Amino acid sequence: MPITRMWRGWTTEDAADDYEHFLLEELFPSMRSIDGFLGADVLRRADADEVAFVTLTRFRSITDVRDFAGDAFEVPVIEPRAAELLAHYDDRAVHYETVHFEM
Repeated sequence: MPITRMWRGWTTEDAADDYEHFLLEELFPSMRSIDGFLGADVLRRADADEVAFVTLTRFRSITDVRDFAGDAFEVPVIEPRAAELLAHYDDRAVHYETVHFEM
């Protein structure tokens, strides 16, 4: 069954557009080469004086998640550029079995 990996991070208002651009134009395209990577979505909203992001990355299976993130697959994989842009973030990613409905 497909797996969705959910993770949250926050940026300052000034860094939000740069972080979104990094995710959509650099990080997620680079993940196309990862076996079992199916795609990603980004949720974004104002949160007090910060901007909250939820990333939803989809994988074919939990085995593919482990191949991507390692044995400690609940620990987030933080790229150096993301670390520069994020003010803070969750220290754990959460994984869900995923079913899909389309209109």
